[in-house]
Amino acid sequence: MDSEHLVCLSTCPDLTLAKEIADAVVEDGHAACVNIVPGLTSVYRWKGETHHDQEILLVMKTTRTAWKGLEETVLRLHSEELPEIIAVPVAKGLNDYLAWVTYQTTPESE
Repeated sequence: MDSEHLVCLSTCPDLTLAKEIADAVVEDGHAACVNIVPGLTSVYRWKGETHHDQEILLVMKTTRTAWKGLEETVLRLHSEELPEIIAVPVAKGLNDYLAWVTYQTTPESE
């Protein structure tokens, strides 16, 4: 299935950066909605060491068309050398909600 709609995930080291990225992608029309989820612990290996970091998760709803702008915005604003930016296709969803996501991420929509 080649879905037009995507759920994008990214983590941030603090709430200030999470809000800055969320505001930018919504205001610029790269995402219709962003959920900011605090209280996440990420466990990962980086440069030969295992890390346990407290992070904030961004859950961004967008479309394939708006993806590039979302990715560019996160990369521009993010403080980490290699930020997590992952997109997962939406297999199913409420038609009216998905239409709203499309509308919000289509240029010249307000």
